[in-house]
Amino acid sequence: MQPSFVVLVDLSAAAERAAHYAAVLGELLHVRLALVNVYQVPLLSSELAFVAMPYFPQLQSDAEDAFQAMAERLPVAAEATVLVAPMHDAVQEAIARYHPLLLAMSLSPEQNGLDHLLRNHVLPVLRATHRPLLLVPEASLPSGRPRRVLVAVDNDYFALNASTLALAPLLASWQATFSVMHVRKASAGVEQPGRYAQLGGPLRKLLPQAAPGALYEDADHDTAAAVLRAVAEEQADLLILIARPRSFLGRLFHRSVTAQVLHSCPVPVLLLPANAPDQPDYMPPMS
Repeated sequence: MQPSFVVLVDLSAAAERAAHYAAVLGELLHVRLALVNVYQVPLLSSELAFVAMPYFPQLQSDAEDAFQAMAERLPVAAEATVLVAPMHDAVQEAIARYHPLLLAMSLSPEQNGLDHLLRNHVLPVLRATHRPLLLVPEASLPSGRPRRVLVAVDNDYFALNASTLALAPLLASWQATFSVMHVRKASAGVEQPGRYAQLGGPLRKLLPQAAPGALYEDADHDTAAAVLRAVAEEQADLLILIARPRSFLGRLFHRSVTAQVLHSCPVPVLLLPANAPDQPDYMPPMS
């Protein structure tokens, strides 16, 4: 089966740039793009609904034509579809139809507020699908495949899930250099010898063997600032965050650190789902 990405789009220029970037990322693996627009039917009074309903099929047809035109402007094979359903149901339908390696979407700080978009769309999609999610901030202007990738992980053990490990061939196709940043608070006490090597163990199953990561440790209290500083110092053109239900990602969203990172991050961000130690398929690292 030909690999695919699902890109959640609207008719904005930012959404088209995100779709183009996703196309570039998957081009060497001949990834096919599925552009999915989730149309939310507006809540109308009964009188307005009576007038608007006859025009709805034409509106949907016009939207499908516009998104198909967007698909035809991309550098890889792509198709477009408009789904009329709540976001959660539409994403599940898209996954069942296309079996994507990852989902992608653009992020605009002005679109109803970045925090609102993250909490009400991004995080529910990630939790519901357990699929990798590529976020392309509107301010980022990626011009090609990433050459330097920064991977940020916290100080707790994790195991990458099957959907994340399935991205290994994709990451290898970029021929990029990968660096690993461990986020650890200064108040965490004396670090045990070899702990970072153990924490990096799961990443060896994902990152290309030809591009070993260089350890980047930061003990700053301001997590968002530490991550953004590491992106600048490593000259990264893609940031990867490891996402777990009740650990790194959960804390980031609840404390708005992810919102801070995405609001100021000059590069796209790839969220990779992982399993926490209390999940059934977690295997602790060998000592």
